[in-house]
Amino acid sequence: MDGTINWAQLSEVEKLKYDSNFLRGTLVESIANPITGALTESDTHISKFHGFYQQTDRDLDKERKQQKLEPAYSFLIRLRIPGGVVTPKQWLQLDELADTYANGTLKLTTRQTFQFHGVIKRNLKKTIAGINKTLLDTIATCGDVNRNVMCHANPAESPLYPDVIELANALSLHLLPQTRAYHEIWLDEKLVAGGPAESEPIYGNRYLPRKFKIGIVIPPANDCDIFSQDLGFIAIVENGKIAGYNVVAGGGLGSTFATPGTYPRTGTVIGYCLPGRVVEVAEKILIVQRDNGNRQNRKQARMKYTIDNMGVEKFTAEVQQLLSSQLEKPMEFHFSRTGDNFGWKKGTDNKWHLTFFVEGGRVKNDGEKTLKAALREVAEKTDGHFILTGNQNMIFAAVSEKGKTVIDGILKKHNVAPAQISGLRKNSIACVALPTCPLAFAEAERYLPSLISKIEKILEAKGLFKEEIVIRMTGCPNGCGRPYLAEIGLIGKSPGYYNLYLGGSFEGTRLNNLYRETIDEAEILRELEALFADFAGSRIESERFGDFVIRKNYVKEIKEGKYFRH
Repeated sequence: MDGTINWAQLSEVEKLKYDSNFLRGTLVESIANPITGALTESDTHISKFHGFYQQTDRDLDKERKQQKLEPAYSFLIRLRIPGGVVTPKQWLQLDELADTYANGTLKLTTRQTFQFHGVIKRNLKKTIAGINKTLLDTIATCGDVNRNVMCHANPAESPLYPDVIELANALSLHLLPQTRAYHEIWLDEKLVAGGPAESEPIYGNRYLPRKFKIGIVIPPANDCDIFSQDLGFIAIVENGKIAGYNVVAGGGLGSTFATPGTYPRTGTVIGYCLPGRVVEVAEKILIVQRDNGNRQNRKQARMKYTIDNMGVEKFTAEVQQLLSSQLEKPMEFHFSRTGDNFGWKKGTDNKWHLTFFVEGGRVKNDGEKTLKAALREVAEKTDGHFILTGNQNMIFAAVSEKGKTVIDGILKKHNVAPAQISGLRKNSIACVALPTCPLAFAEAERYLPSLISKIEKILEAKGLFKEEIVIRMTGCPNGCGRPYLAEIGLIGKSPGYYNLYLGGSFEGTRLNNLYRETIDEAEILRELEALFADFAGSRIESERFGDFVIRKNYVKEIKEGKYFRH
């Protein structure tokens, strides 16, 4: 341990990272230990950099405790897939891994990637090695590093899609940790004797103070919620080409109940750069966060707090000092929505692209609705590929006319063909929550679909069934499902009880605000029924629900995250 650092002033995780020998820790020993299904406490932190979290099945915890058994430990494994692009072959391989080592399902996340759930410790290495055989990996999908890079998902909506997916891959590759720990532990790479000392030229020996997220969008689509990202790039299009990117810094949605010093924040547009400078700009902003972020209190370690503590002007000046040339004045842009546009669309590539709704992002077979089997058959027969969206949905991309007919037939055969659903359900997101997330206070993924069914009856009675309204539910305030940007946000307080937040914008540019605290389902439905009745009767033409509740003073608009309160 470095004696020149006052470790007493730093969080315990900072010591663990420094002492981990560039993310090796004692993972090899933890995995080999047959006495327990868990890792050592220190390795549960280091394992995140390798792409997995330790969890328990909380549905079984009480019973197992009564039986004097340790909790039913398992692991969530998350993949690195910049921009969410997956080949049919990769889909088939991942589908098989889910059946062989996980719980048989694939979870599409809000960062355009997959999660496996239910992997037990003795299968960790087999699963991660299997993922790498697909030419994908799990490096840096968790932990205090740059995570999976998101970008505009739908090739049918912009001919400039190839530019942003290439940029997403470039950013992801440039900001990967350089340690060989991952390859040694999971892929049996041998150490090279007498080689140069290992180093992390960008991250240093303690990596970042907290996680770091990057997204890229092409207006008018804001399909990866650019203002929720630590760092965002908004494409500015001129004469059919991307002239440059506005740079957005300091977004982040995690917070903690009863801790006013934590809050969600929308990113600030701090400048504009040419396409060829994006990677440099990202690196220098990351370095400013590395050197200035809070390493004492992890609850205040995200870049949003760094910017608020330093001030936007000082933070930007620090970035400018590191750049080879200055950021320019931001350009104008406009967003029209934050969700996905569903259905078949023909792109400028003369190919067909189907944006397909996946409730809660969970790919599974459920009774007669055999979605997992359908997608496996599509992967076997499609002449296109798959793209995961930032809203837990997917796109069958670059499909021929014949392939389109084949896919339609497969989806119909498996009872999962696109059907008419409400505008609310189309724009819904739910985090995993119970039973596996250790942070969850209440249900989300398992509960939101049924709650929406009850809300839909109210919407239909008010003539609002087709009205697009963004609703998001999470089991805790950490913000994984981006609930604070929703027009209707529901955040779990305890089993069966939620805080209700209103007033986010349909375009994803504004935080919502607390409307009712600790209410159950009956109260949620009663409150929403009154709101929808007023909305149906007194909205102005084309007014969105989130704008309406602010105009009618149901909640006040929050212009800065530091004024947000639970």
